Amino acid sequence: TNCLTEIFIERALVRASELDSHLQATGEVVGPLHGLPVSLKDQVNIKGIESTVGYASRVGQYAERNAVLVDVLEALGAVLYVKTNIPQTLMWPETYNLVFGRTTNPSNRGLTCGGSSGGEGALIALKGSPLGVGSDIAGFCGTYGFRPSTGRVPYAGSVNTLDGLETIPSVLGPLSNSIHGLKVFIEGVLSQKSWLRDPLVISKGWSEEGYHLSEYGGGKKLCFAIMWNDGLFTPHPPIIRGLETAKNALIKAGHKGNWSPPLSKAMLAIFRAGAAEDFAAVSAESGEPLITSMVPEKELRDIDPSMVLTEASISAYELWQFQKMKLDVRRDFLERWIETVSDTGTGRPIDAIIAPVAPFTAVPHGKNCYLGYTMVWNFLDCPALTMPVSKVDPALDVNRPAQKFFNESDRSVYELYEPEEFKDAPIGFQIVGRKHEDEAVIAMAEIVDAALKVF
Repeated sequence: TNCLTEIFIERALVRASELDSHLQATGEVVGPLHGLPVSLKDQVNIKGIESTVGYASRVGQYAERNAVLVDVLEALGAVLYVKTNIPQTLMWPETYNLVFGRTTNPSNRGLTCGGSSGGEGALIALKGSPLGVGSDIAGFCGTYGFRPSTGRVPYAGSVNTLDGLETIPSVLGPLSNSIHGLKVFIEGVLSQKSWLRDPLVISKGWSEEGYHLSEYGGGKKLCFAIMWNDGLFTPHPPIIRGLETAKNALIKAGHKGNWSPPLSKAMLAIFRAGAAEDFAAVSAESGEPLITSMVPEKELRDIDPSMVLTEASISAYELWQFQKMKLDVRRDFLERWIETVSDTGTGRPIDAIIAPVAPFTAVPHGKNCYLGYTMVWNFLDCPALTMPVSKVDPALDVNRPAQKFFNESDRSVYELYEPEEFKDAPIGFQIVGRKHEDEAVIAMAEIVDAALKVF
């Protein structure tokens, strides 16, 4: 799948030997990750190792110090051994750059692994790593992944694109082949009081009360809203099957018709406020051309209108107006959440949302054209945990008759689906909770996962 960028096994073996010596001498482990191999997305800095984020201009630039998260993971006993591939600029939903090339999906190499953490997703799916670190986690490779609320996991010291953009910050989080792996990571990281080393981390450790769902009836008779679509794109048949499977597997599941506040304009405007200058400045250092498409062999010729930045930058005043819109939308979202108390029958509002990761499973390379189902949780800063439920089966996931389309782009997404071409692509969905209710989201995801396993 071509998922790795840096391989430092000799360094890892030295670290493992040190951990063995410590255990032998003291009879105690360093921490909950003692001796566990942990992989990292390319952008997470390790002293003495490159973090190119897909740019040729950053080849040969070796990190002078660890990212805070690296120090935290090593304090927990982790053995770091590889870094994983990303797209040029980090801002593509697929994984290709001119330095390391393209990463493919382990379930079907004709399909994308997603991005920007596609290399990490592919490695975890291949069982090449038991636990890894990505950012803003989605789920095209069939792994479990967790996008925590902003300020829980330290980001300081990692390389990023659009550095300085705090309006919709990127978030680091774990990927694993089990929810238990995600929990061990989050609980361990929060135990290290990263707020003493990263000024953007909030002073909030792991909450056992939150994990035991004390404000959610102790996890009894949970009620979930199911997002069947976002009002812009109707999901493909496999995605609908995944949502239906989740609904039918739960003892009690409620759903609201539509969760689609007017987000797209503000989200994209904020991301694009200075993106063109950022990308141009970094690529100019080496003269490297910017990728304009993810279609194989057309990466520098075709232009993907959904991703390429053609607008002029906006003024500071215009950015402030979009930031105000963001706050208004977040408030409206919270109010709509609370109003569901009249529909659930539990005496509480909905406990969480079950939503698609995208309107499609992994798609052919160059066809991943919509990020709205995951970007919305960055915009609202909601913790979201992705989980696998099945794989595309052409016999089950047949084409459905054309529906009334929301727009022409929705029609194009509908026409993209060919069951045989998507065969074996992982099907997944997200469990989404309210801001800083990370522990509760993990616990509710465990309940959903257990229900699916016995369904």
